[in-house]
Amino acid sequence: MTMTAFITTLPDIPRVITALAQWLACFVCILPLHRRTNGGRFAALSVGFLAVQCAFLVLTDGFDGIAWNLCMAGAVMLMFLYIIVCAKVRWTTALCCCFTAFIASEFAASFEWQLWCYLHDFLHWDGLVLMTAVLCVVYGILFFFIWQLNRRITIEEEGVSVSSRDAAIIVVAAIIVFAVSNLGFLPIDVPFAGRDSLEIFSMRTLVDLGGLAILYAYQMQWKSVHVQRELETIQTILDSQYVQYKQAQRAVDLINYRYHDLKNHIIALRENVDTPKRQEYLDKLEQEIQDYEALNKTGNQVLDTLLTSKSLHCRQHKIDMTSVIDGKLFDSMDVMDICSIFGNALDNAIECEMKIKDYDKRMIHVDAFSEKSFLIIRFENYYEGNISFDSGLPVTTKTEKAIHGYGLKSLRYTVHKYKGEVQIDARDNWFSLRILIPLGEI
Repeated sequence: MTMTAFITTLPDIPRVITALAQWLACFVCILPLHRRTNGGRFAALSVGFLAVQCAFLVLTDGFDGIAWNLCMAGAVMLMFLYIIVCAKVRWTTALCCCFTAFIASEFAASFEWQLWCYLHDFLHWDGLVLMTAVLCVVYGILFFFIWQLNRRITIEEEGVSVSSRDAAIIVVAAIIVFAVSNLGFLPIDVPFAGRDSLEIFSMRTLVDLGGLAILYAYQMQWKSVHVQRELETIQTILDSQYVQYKQAQRAVDLINYRYHDLKNHIIALRENVDTPKRQEYLDKLEQEIQDYEALNKTGNQVLDTLLTSKSLHCRQHKIDMTSVIDGKLFDSMDVMDICSIFGNALDNAIECEMKIKDYDKRMIHVDAFSEKSFLIIRFENYYEGNISFDSGLPVTTKTEKAIHGYGLKSLRYTVHKYKGEVQIDARDNWFSLRILIPLGEI
């Protein structure tokens, strides 16, 4: 920043130091986010953006007034470009991260330079080596803490997005903080201008620190509210799946009673009537009953009820559903968790199959087995069209996205309770949901 002539105690902050602060603020902001590139390519992009940021600020050194403000706007645009190119986030999230990173860089650069000037003037530290060492230590400590804060408030986590309103609040707050922190650099004949360089730098550093605290506090509060709402929604879905299970249990019990009575009727008919046609009809009924009795006998009552209910629903809508499940593996799992995993996964698969017009292609397969101390649950179903993913979950195609898509989130939340993982894949018209849970955690 170009200082006016009356500032004599503290020199200008070197543009390279400011550029490095801006780049580091963006870098630690990108690290916790889902990145478009990783490894060598991400490193190359980062080095390239650092070079561009440094070159831009060095070449624009000496600008004052409106030109200086335009220079800062250009630096912010480069920061935004760095985030949006490297991180796979929405533009509102990138904007929020960019302006927060800008205030963080302003604070870091001002604090480091003020500290170095003190060490230089009062302790007589001098030389490029000492200056670089102080820069590395101060920036290392500051941006480590900023990185930790960013990890705690990663906004894109679990698919939570920033609204345009929230992004606008962050942008406006950051601009106000930046403007107030630089009031001291106004010409001396303007109200609120600073009279002493130490006063100006101290005000700038403290205002930037306070502004940074406000920005992070707002984002943490914002995310806390969203997470709380999401947990409440997930709990509602869990309760809903359990209620569906209880209703299905009553329905299946009723069907079992009816089938048992029907068996007795068939036995009575066989004893009283012996015509070939009647005999053939009774044989067919008896076979259907045997097929039903063999349906979804996994060895776990909860699973039997859920799968029978879903199977009857699939038959009604001409969906071919098959399953091979070792129900004994779920004996120690909570009933509500079983309902969440199987209920949400099958509801999602059935909803997908209902969109397929060709009945012959409506297929769902479920299997659950143990392998190498892990419980593996796999749901597969045929699909048509394109499926987009966001944060590892398919993006809902429904209009009201804010109130949909929580079924699979609820499933993943339940799986994480048992220290398991969920992997979703879609290729060659087959949607696959694979769950891996350590058997020791069940």
